[in-house]
Amino acid sequence: MNPPNVHILLVDDHPLVRDGLRSRLETIPHFDVIAEAADADEALAHAASKSIDLALMDINLHGMNGIELTGCFHALYPGIAVLMLSMHDKAEYVMQAIQAGARGYVLKDAPGQDIITAIDTVMSGGIYYSAGLAKQLARPLPPAALLTARETEVLNRIATGKSNKHIARELELSPRTVETHRLNIKRKLGIEGQADLIRFALEHCTRASG
Repeated sequence: MNPPNVHILLVDDHPLVRDGLRSRLETIPHFDVIAEAADADEALAHAASKSIDLALMDINLHGMNGIELTGCFHALYPGIAVLMLSMHDKAEYVMQAIQAGARGYVLKDAPGQDIITAIDTVMSGGIYYSAGLAKQLARPLPPAALLTARETEVLNRIATGKSNKHIARELELSPRTVETHRLNIKRKLGIEGQADLIRFALEHCTRASG
């Protein structure tokens, strides 16, 4: 019995990369690349208007990055599976992508067969990682990698000394929600006091602007 067709959206800001992916994927009879996008706006427009089964997503996009876009897909179009295809081989990126809702992570320098196997695995309900990530994922993760994207945003702003009220205004959240994020961050990082939280933020975060 032939596998069902997989309708694929390619999301990458390099046309040559998309061309290469399309050429490779279209050698597989049950793969059908039905749309391409160079950024988040194009990707979301295709998701809203086309019957897409899987988005093959790069991280480095102009504007909203691929991990943030994966979170949008997960929230708005949960029926679309997202498979990351990236040059980044750090465990932090993998964990952030999975936390955002990605179903797998393939390295761009992996063998071409990896992408095919990954798509089939994800569409069968599994999760797939490139073999090259095995050693990275086996290492203990730095504590900050345990945080969600939203918790990381809050932590970045804590590093600038901003209050819950200020953070809430910037992120369009309620102060109570921000305080909940603070509590979750401290729990995940094993931090007790406010001073220790600020110290951790100063040592580990990229300062938020604004």
